[in-house]
Amino acid sequence: MRAVLTQLSLTTQSREQFLDITRQVAEIIGKSGVKSGVATLFVAHTTAGITINENADPSVVSDVLKGLAEIAPHRAPYYRHREGNSDAHIKSTLVGPSLQVIIAEGKPVLGTWQGIYFCEFDGPRPRKLWIKIVEG
Repeated sequence: MRAVLTQLSLTTQSREQFLDITRQVAEIIGKSGVKSGVATLFVAHTTAGITINENADPSVVSDVLKGLAEIAPHRAPYYRHREGNSDAHIKSTLVGPSLQVIIAEGKPVLGTWQGIYFCEFDGPRPRKLWIKIVEG
């Protein structure tokens, strides 16, 4: 069983942003040579996350960000964390730090309208995404 570990460097441009990284992930999977298996994507940050969602209509990303802002507003009088980014920690907890994508025929298996998004909640800043591809 072959396994490949890759790190993808990203730079976000705003405090909250969804970066469509579908193409980059597909390229990394293709270069790995793995035709069938699983890719695990892991965000090693406490104020960012990763998700799969619709990438055909950009209003979906806007709606998700607005919905998360309603759940965890940027500034709230009950937050106790001194860094001023409690909302980012809450949002990253809700979205999650990892996901798995099935690999078939050397490509990620995604639905027609699905894309892979790196979710920034406390930017802008440089970020790292780990991708482990396991053949099987």
